[in-house]
Amino acid sequence: MNEPFRIGTGYDIHPLVEGRPLVLGGVEIPFEKGLLGHSDSDVLAHAIADALLGAAALGDLGTHFPDTDPRYKGISSLEILARVVELIGERGLLVANIDSVILAERPRLAPHIPEMRRRLASALKIDIERVSVKAKTNEGLDAIGRGEAMAAQAVALLRKK
Repeated sequence: MNEPFRIGTGYDIHPLVEGRPLVLGGVEIPFEKGLLGHSDSDVLAHAIADALLGAAALGDLGTHFPDTDPRYKGISSLEILARVVELIGERGLLVANIDSVILAERPRLAPHIPEMRRRLASALKIDIERVSVKAKTNEGLDAIGRGEAMAAQAVALLRKK
């Protein structure tokens, strides 16, 4: 691995259901629904983790943290993200920066973004200035637009240690 930089993309989507907390970027957000999944179902952290794994050519999130493994039932996605940082570190790589977007109709996420950035930066072991989080709606289109699901996309840039 001679190249000084590596780039990867990540994507995740989960359905919204009643009776679960809504966790995005490690922040529990007051809302009547949460994301369904095996872990805490934090689509933002999952998309970022997949982008990191992709940049390091280490497969995907399901390869390392399968939803069939009871050890990961209810696990914090920030813990998963911290483990992914360790995995890429073993390959001699560090996180240079993250750019991400959450796709959701509701709730309004802008007030929570600074805390999401802080928590993600801590898990990633980088300065907050290198973590971008944005929120967009789907303008009422598809399952996200109808409020049935939330998704996130991320791009990660890694650099050699």
